[in-house]
Amino acid sequence: MLLGHNTGDLFSLLITGASQLLTLRGRVPRRGKFLSDIGVIRDGALLVRDGVIAAVGTRLEIESLTESRSAEKLDVGGRVMLPGFVDSHTHLIHAASRAEEYELKIRGAGYEEIAREGGGILNSVKKLRAATAESLKKRAHAALREFAEYGTTTLEAKSGYGLNVAGELKILRLHKELNAEQPLEIVSTFLGAHVVPAEYRGKKGGTGQYVTLLTDKLIPEVAAERLAEFCDVFCDRGAFSVNEAKKVLAAGKQHGLAPRLHAEQLTRSGATQLGVQLGAASCDHLEQVSRPDIRALAKSNTVATLLPGCDFHLGLKRYAPARALIESGAIVALATDYNPGTSPTVSMPMILSLACSQLRMSPAEAIAAATINAAYSLLRDHKIGSLETGKHADIAIFDVEDHREIPYYFGVNKCWMTLKKGQPVFQKAHT
Repeated sequence: MLLGHNTGDLFSLLITGASQLLTLRGRVPRRGKFLSDIGVIRDGALLVRDGVIAAVGTRLEIESLTESRSAEKLDVGGRVMLPGFVDSHTHLIHAASRAEEYELKIRGAGYEEIAREGGGILNSVKKLRAATAESLKKRAHAALREFAEYGTTTLEAKSGYGLNVAGELKILRLHKELNAEQPLEIVSTFLGAHVVPAEYRGKKGGTGQYVTLLTDKLIPEVAAERLAEFCDVFCDRGAFSVNEAKKVLAAGKQHGLAPRLHAEQLTRSGATQLGVQLGAASCDHLEQVSRPDIRALAKSNTVATLLPGCDFHLGLKRYAPARALIESGAIVALATDYNPGTSPTVSMPMILSLACSQLRMSPAEAIAAATINAAYSLLRDHKIGSLETGKHADIAIFDVEDHREIPYYFGVNKCWMTLKKGQPVFQKAHT
């Protein structure tokens, strides 16, 4: 269903009939008790003009506007309407699943044990290097359609499965092409420092040589071609040290790439303190975060992005301490960590379910973390993440009567329609 033009050069769309319209308007970013303030309007309505929100309010208020009379109309029939999800941590481009490792994990093999045997990230690197750009793009297009089906309208996408000049540039160029070829917005992140590639391991000074390749060759090239906005490092045991991460992120900053970090996932590495020191946009994972780390995040503008899908898929018992982070005043966001090894899901509603059941977040807190705070972590809160006048009409409509039912129905897709800039990118088939 493509909505057509109806007022000369302008296209106006009136969306009414929402049992609850979650605006998420107000302070940005959301911290502490304000995280649960999702701005609910009962019997809500929106007026959209050329993909941008022109008015927000009750049905009575919006229908009384002059422009609403000539607008195309969409009645959502008592469903819940909220901002499209902003998935701020994904590994979109990869060549294949790692289902064989999934079975090994079920039998008791650990994540790091599998990695030492050449599995894990290096398994994905081997597969990606052998794959054609066409096959990678086809797989990513299919995933992007699925993201839209679950209500996501913007996602961050990381490189990190190439780990050489050709492979990393191949991924980042595909991000750019995909962003132009389909409606969801893709925010690109350079993650050349995912792990040390096989060809540098066991070689004297190998890690240092690879870090130099990143800082002196790849980062300048990525910046020159404008292939990424962010630079990320996996700073943990079996990946990169704090000092190595600092070198990579400093080089990224020098070339205009804002820092992000995979932090405190497997061990408490000190990555969070580094992230705060560098003014990182986000520190992600945080399962092993310490009290001083939590305090440092609370005093900063660095977002704590939690990825419960990863812990769930790996069968881990220790999730990130969401309640301590929220109560300290840290900025908390949620994301899928979509990737073939540790979180093969595109479903933000499932992440909300895990946030509620495992992280003990309220449904309202989880929704704010997956929309406005996630948008803030991608430096896009001025145009997405809430339903306010002047922002993009990025909207997810769920076939429920109450927003609490979105995480309540776990593993079930209740998304009825997703709109990007006022145009439907997914609509559930009528039955």
